[in-house]
Amino acid sequence: MMAAAWICLVAPLTAVLVITLAGMRIGGRAAGWIATTSTAVSFVAAVVAFVKLLPEDGQHRYHLSTAWTWLGAGSLHFGLTILLDPLSVFMMLIVSGVGSLIVLYSIGYMDGENEERRYFAYMALFVFSMLMLVQAGNLLLLLVGWGLVGLSSYLLIGFHQERASAVAAAKKAFIMNAVGDATMALAFFLLILHTHTLGFPALVQVRHSSDLVVNLVALGLLGGAVAKSAQIPLHTWLPDAMEGPTPVSALIHAATMVTAGVYLIARTHHVFEFAPGVQDTSAVLGAVTLVVAGLVALVQTDIKRVIAYSTMSQIGYMFVGVGVGAYANGMFHLMTHAFFKALLFLAAGLVIHALAGEQDMRKMGGLRRLMPLTYWCFLAGALALVGVPPFSGFFSKDSILAAALARGTFGVFLWVAGVIGAFLTGLYTFRMLFLVFHGEPSAYAREHHHSHNGKEGPATMFWPVAVLAVLAVFGGWIQFAGLWTPVSDFLAPSAFPLVAASGWQEVVSSVFAVLFGLAGIGVAWWLYDARRAEVPHAAFVQRTLEHKFWFDELYDALFYRPSAWLATAWTRWIERPIVLGSANELGVEAQESGRLVARAQTGLVRAYALALAFGIAVLLVVFLAAR
Repeated sequence: MMAAAWICLVAPLTAVLVITLAGMRIGGRAAGWIATTSTAVSFVAAVVAFVKLLPEDGQHRYHLSTAWTWLGAGSLHFGLTILLDPLSVFMMLIVSGVGSLIVLYSIGYMDGENEERRYFAYMALFVFSMLMLVQAGNLLLLLVGWGLVGLSSYLLIGFHQERASAVAAAKKAFIMNAVGDATMALAFFLLILHTHTLGFPALVQVRHSSDLVVNLVALGLLGGAVAKSAQIPLHTWLPDAMEGPTPVSALIHAATMVTAGVYLIARTHHVFEFAPGVQDTSAVLGAVTLVVAGLVALVQTDIKRVIAYSTMSQIGYMFVGVGVGAYANGMFHLMTHAFFKALLFLAAGLVIHALAGEQDMRKMGGLRRLMPLTYWCFLAGALALVGVPPFSGFFSKDSILAAALARGTFGVFLWVAGVIGAFLTGLYTFRMLFLVFHGEPSAYAREHHHSHNGKEGPATMFWPVAVLAVLAVFGGWIQFAGLWTPVSDFLAPSAFPLVAASGWQEVVSSVFAVLFGLAGIGVAWWLYDARRAEVPHAAFVQRTLEHKFWFDELYDALFYRPSAWLATAWTRWIERPIVLGSANELGVEAQESGRLVARAQTGLVRAYALALAFGIAVLLVVFLAAR
């Protein structure tokens, strides 16, 4: 069992080393197959680990394996330890399974691109980093994976180094995530100080500390989760991350990086349960994010940015789930979201690929006639995203709303936000679908559309989309709250739920969520397909949404401009006149001293004899005075 876990972790790292060391001796396509094979091996190993873990009793589904002790300080010793339990296996299956489909898709999408080998090395590194994060046997190793995920995302978002916008987006993502990394590191310092360990089982010991310490640790962990999962207020990096290639967007926004925050809260749930105020805060942040992101998505014109804001919104639902203590519900939605969100990104990639790289929805239209298979796959992903039964999103998202309703008065506010989010999801999702696929083909689409040997894309691109479409349709059937709950039962030993929804809460949540989602679809059809009404908008509201509620401008005013002014002032008033000026003055004085010494070197013997005699006389006077 543990051998399978190690194979799952090491396989992508092996691909990174092989591609890097082989260099120019292999082509870009060969590098793609090496990366794809490695992630597929990881998935097979994860399946083996799952099958072997499944028969065990829930209390004993917790296994650690240490390769060696890689860090020690005093009484503290941290091993290169991996953990195999229901939560880690669940994430291993998602990361390696969906990741392998995305890497396979990349073979066709990146065909002919410059630096293909570098791209696939980065992709394999990303998968390894994410597996390191979810398999880490202690918080310190988790932080290593956490940082490697940030580094990998920086490399992938900025893959097109020749574009200034891609480089800026990569820097922004790295810096925003570094804020969360710092808060996590501070929380770990507090844990070491008060519990003397960073092992997961010992997290329960934090309850013996003061309320202040517990809340600070929980806030530090929440800061890391919010930054990595792009929740308000550390969310502004995610839309800009669309500068990376489309498969990168699918990998980062579907099953891996942005879900790491949800996993972190579920993994360290003991800390949050001892700090209920912080746990409630995580749920509130999720509720606010899902509404705000849904509103901003309504005015986006870039197809990938609409899907990116959709990711923020759906992660918000997951935060609500883990924030109210329904950990399995949040993780279940993480799984279904991986299916339909990867599907939407990759289907959008087929459209972008067919239109020679165009991403502006205003230049699309009528593609249902030109790309019918892509349309049906995209429609399946859209219906799953909205949560229309029997698609996968219906089973997972509605269970989160029911759990929120079971939380009491506080949960009612979260439930209302979730229902509003369902309406917005239907509206922005089908606005995108109608603008891209319905109506008559635009002039741009007719002129620039091209097929791949008469098909809608290469086989390596289309088959992953088809597989994800099947998962988006049927993936949610694995659990139906109230009737059968295998996911919740499997994950319960790792994170036991704090709330349980009743039958009527399940029914009410499902009915309202579906009705509001369908209402959003209906409004989108009325405005963007039937075109029987003008799209209503107020200038200020439109401008506010287009500027994403002015978060970027706010951060620019609060952080960038003061920092730039301080740096400029320091250079002008301190560095140049004092630091550089004093250095210049020291240089001038040294030169003058040198000139004086040079003048003393006259070359006349009598001058040197006089100087020697003078020196001896001085020494005699000194010695005589001393006696």
